[in-house]
Amino acid sequence: MEYAAGFDPEREKEAWELYASGGQAELYGYQEEGEWIGLIGFALREGGQMDIHHLAVHPEDRLKGYGRGMLLETLLLKQPRVITAITDEEGADFFRNIGFSVQGFISQGGYEEFRCVYRTEEEESDE
Repeated sequence: MEYAAGFDPEREKEAWELYASGGQAELYGYQEEGEWIGLIGFALREGGQMDIHHLAVHPEDRLKGYGRGMLLETLLLKQPRVITAITDEEGADFFRNIGFSVQGFISQGGYEEFRCVYRTEEEESDE
């Protein structure tokens, strides 16, 4: 979780509380040979929207497809219509590379962030 929270102890504590609260947020981890490789945390909302709150892969295991694999497994398990994530530039590159549309914006704190969106279904046209 420390990677997902940017090594900020307060953000890490808030993240653990989010998943332990018993609310809509869910957290899944991926292990290989007894070692934790990564995690994905998200919440499902009405209308089939899945908001990714945390997605992290241990630095030694990046660029090996684990992040994409965790996302695909979650997509198969939960079958959302739309997936969204708010992330930094490095995260935006990851999401862009796997087919998300990415739009930058300035957060309330004055930092550049990116809204990443993936639609699992084509929008129906009014023909």
